[in-house]
Amino acid sequence: MSAAGGAPVAARRFPWRALRALVGSEARLFLREPAAWFFTVVFPSLLVAILGSVPGFRTPVPELGGLSTVAAYAPITVVFGLTMLAMNGVAPVFTGYRERGVLRRLSASPVPAGLVLGALTLVYLVVAVVSLVLVVVVGRAGFGVALPRQPLALVVVFLLGAASLFACGLLVAALAPTAKVGNAVGTALFFPLMFFSGLWVPRALMPGVLRRIGDFLPSGAATQAVQDAWQGRWPQSGDVATMVLFAVVVGVVAAKSFRWE
Repeated sequence: MSAAGGAPVAARRFPWRALRALVGSEARLFLREPAAWFFTVVFPSLLVAILGSVPGFRTPVPELGGLSTVAAYAPITVVFGLTMLAMNGVAPVFTGYRERGVLRRLSASPVPAGLVLGALTLVYLVVAVVSLVLVVVVGRAGFGVALPRQPLALVVVFLLGAASLFACGLLVAALAPTAKVGNAVGTALFFPLMFFSGLWVPRALMPGVLRRIGDFLPSGAATQAVQDAWQGRWPQSGDVATMVLFAVVVGVVAAKSFRWE
């Protein structure tokens, strides 16, 4: 059967079967890497548990806006998982696929080469959601961290944070010539991104200039937005704008400069 323009309808159907196969393949590859699933799935909630096990970290701190230390770190651990997936997942995986000729072989097959990006994104989003749920459950059940008070806002900023950080990872993959370079650059970017998200010093305790720098980075904006949603406030427009800007602008630059071979 043909459409009005004469092109076969079947040829324009989305390749769901290929996507399912790629998602299954990417999921298996991810699970075969203990370091990958430990640091993205287990470590964020483990960090919450470690902090919550320190008695003084469960009491409100005026400098943290009345939050306990463990409650202040819950949003940071959520962003930790996203940043780890972007910088140590997207970046080296795609440079590795290009280096080994996987993307070139896919581009010569009936399966669109870009479909592997969709498959990897879906797998990483599921991983990030599992990590988020574990942080919420461990924080609430073990250490009295309040449940997110604006669930809808949390979902929105979580997806925006993922989009902005994954775009940065894709840009590294687009520019890095080899998997080794992609992994090195991704790791080098991971630490400053997490610093400005508040991993070492919570953002509320940072000097104003450092906190302001973090406002213009996807990790800092995502952490603040997740914190606001967790506390029952809608995210600030500046944080949303930062994440949208990185997701759109960096994503477009990455897509235009990405090499399949």
